Amino acid sequence: MPQFQANGLTLEAETFGNPKDPAMLLIMGLGCQMIVWPEALCESLAAAGFYVVRFDNRDIGLSSKIKTGRDPQFFKNIFRSWIGLKVQAPYKLRDMALDTLGLMDALGIQRAHVVGLSMGGMIAQTLALDHPERLLSLTSIMSSSGNGRLPKASPRVQLRLVRRPRGRSREALIEHGTETWQVLASPKAVPPEADRRALATRVVDRSVYPRGYAHQLLAILASGSRHQRLHEIKLPTLVLHGEDDPLIPVTAAYEQHKLIAGSKLEVIPAMGHDLPTQVLPRISERLVQHARSAMA
Repeated sequence: MPQFQANGLTLEAETFGNPKDPAMLLIMGLGCQMIVWPEALCESLAAAGFYVVRFDNRDIGLSSKIKTGRDPQFFKNIFRSWIGLKVQAPYKLRDMALDTLGLMDALGIQRAHVVGLSMGGMIAQTLALDHPERLLSLTSIMSSSGNGRLPKASPRVQLRLVRRPRGRSREALIEHGTETWQVLASPKAVPPEADRRALATRVVDRSVYPRGYAHQLLAILASGSRHQRLHEIKLPTLVLHGEDDPLIPVTAAYEQHKLIAGSKLEVIPAMGHDLPTQVLPRISERLVQHARSAMA
């Protein structure tokens, strides 16, 4: 897959479809590589007439790793965020938004339909607030404004996100990933273990960089909330969320819909904080409808 220079970094990216078609940029979430965007979804969007781009955010996958030379003090900074103190992070979501703009420039994309999932949705919101002229539309999937008053993930899920694998071997890392995908899924539609293990195996074999996960989480915490600014977004906006999301409860979707005038909201039953195979056709259809409506 090709690499591009963007915002002083090297970003690994993959494209689907015709570069002459309207661009649809997919931004992945916390600690997840671009391959978590299912190829079937990317190909479906490309077949519908869009130039689809997925990429590894900084500090993950095959993109540049941020070497700070010091311990990110992960747990100390999480505690600081809990008690309302400033979080020390090597970068913020705004820097990651600039990475995205840099990638668009490198690909010759002036404007794009921007689709962000989880942390990617937070980056997409930041782009829509700071650089609306570069977006054709905005889609926020299973994401949040960062409002500290919103319901939190269950203690079980929070502990899972900071729990370390039982070892550093390939097998231990794959097992850890397989279990994590189970925790994040809707209890009504947990993907088969074989599917979860296959994804975890692809991720582990492609790249392992735990410090990048810590850096990205600290970037979220250090960036604070956007809920007081979301009303500024005037772009055509779609909010998609799983009804059973255990990490970012669906209340976050209702808040975004309320704050962004004219936005569309769809809550998907039997969907957690993941992209299960059975909902991909529905997500693809909604993304295509939203993008075409925005262009019309």
